[in-house]
Amino acid sequence: MTVRQATHAGSWYTGSGERLDQELQQWLDSVPAEVAEIEPAGDSCAVPVKGVRAIIGPHAGYSYSGSNAAFAYKCIDTANVKRVFLLGPSHHVYLKRCALSRCTEYATPLGNIRVDQELVGELQAAGDWQQMSTRVDQDEHSLEMHLPYIYKVFEDRIDQITLVPIMVGSLDFETEQRYGELLAPYLNDPQNLFIISSDFCHWGSRFRYTFYQESEDSQPTFLTSRASRPTGVPIWESIRRLDTAGMEAIAQVDHALFREYMDETENTICGNHPISVLLAAVNALYPPDGSDGDGPRLRFIKYDQSSKVHSPSDSSVSYASAYLWLPQ
Repeated sequence: MTVRQATHAGSWYTGSGERLDQELQQWLDSVPAEVAEIEPAGDSCAVPVKGVRAIIGPHAGYSYSGSNAAFAYKCIDTANVKRVFLLGPSHHVYLKRCALSRCTEYATPLGNIRVDQELVGELQAAGDWQQMSTRVDQDEHSLEMHLPYIYKVFEDRIDQITLVPIMVGSLDFETEQRYGELLAPYLNDPQNLFIISSDFCHWGSRFRYTFYQESEDSQPTFLTSRASRPTGVPIWESIRRLDTAGMEAIAQVDHALFREYMDETENTICGNHPISVLLAAVNALYPPDGSDGDGPRLRFIKYDQSSKVHSPSDSSVSYASAYLWLPQ
């Protein structure tokens, strides 16, 4: 047995199981019974959402993004789920492909979650996968930050749930499409839930990304840390509009459209490749046709920024939560 240890417990989130359970419960309880859909805006949905097949949620330290992630997790209808696919980006190791875990269990301060070794073997036999070493697995936070929430929402039957962790590399469009096609049959199974780990814009000179657009009609520019405070919209509002355009592209459930957005803006959405693999999987099942009929529905329900950036010397990270519904 090889257990992936909760290496970020005690720093990125509390290592106390009792305290962690209380924090997660408080955040989940704070989500209203009906949440507003912010992208596309205008509608609302009751939670949990029947038929949800995937969620997108952040992976920053819980003091920053724990309350945001609760909105995604509150959307999950746990009743029929038996297996959780967890897709996250690699922050420390460069990968050209996707990597599977060698571990048999993932530890959290709340308890361990079993890895579905049979399905991992099935995937390994069917596609071109790398394998994470235990060190690489434990260094990466994008997967770990979702584990306590997974345990919490499935706590009443955690022994019946298995996990399929997938670290997604820096893929080109065709490779994203290929992995999406491989995962599409699993996404189509209502007993599987996909969780996509991603933060949104990382803004500031320390992230080497200072996109700024004074107005919706103006040409974007990149600010230097020594530049004067812009006279147009506040920087944080420019970031919000940038992220909103990204959320809008994702909500169209069109892999190619989202990739165009990423190529155009180079927004620092760290989980853009896991998101793209999800969109490619959906498109393999439901080719995009531009209609709003009874096809897939992806809605964002929560958006936050770690701080409101006013000065070019400031920095922030954005967080967004969403759900994906597929026709039954």
